[in-house]
Amino acid sequence: QVQLVESGGGLVQPGGSLRLSCAASGLTFSSYTMSWYRQAPGNERELVARITTTGGNTYYADSVKGRFTISRADAKNTVYLQMNSLKPEDTALYYCKAERFFYNYWGQGIQVTVSS
Repeated sequence: QVQLVESGGGLVQPGGSLRLSCAASGLTFSSYTMSWYRQAPGNERELVARITTTGGNTYYADSVKGRFTISRADAKNTVYLQMNSLKPEDTALYYCKAERFFYNYWGQGIQVTVSS
C-alpha cells in the first residue's frame, strides 16, 4: 500500500532552519505532484508548497516565499522542504501529500515548533 513518512521536524529557535523529508513507497513517485501542507491548532490545513512532476513548477504560499524551498529526488522517492528563517507562526503539524488525477495520499504529519 502507499505510505508517506515525514521526518526532520522538531523544536527550533526563531530564525533557525529545519529540513523536512517525506519518503514515499507503494506508488510511482515520479508521476505524482508532491505538496507540503500544515495545520496549526484551531486553524484549517493550508497549502505551504507544491512541486510538479520532474520539478518543473513550484508554488509557495505567500507566508513562506523566500524562506522555504521545496525540492524532490525521484531516485530516492523523497520530497523535501527546506525551511529557513523560521518564525513562531510557522509552528504547526506538517503533512506531505501525493497527488495524481483523483489519487491523493497523505502522510501522518510531523510537528514543527518554533520557539525560544
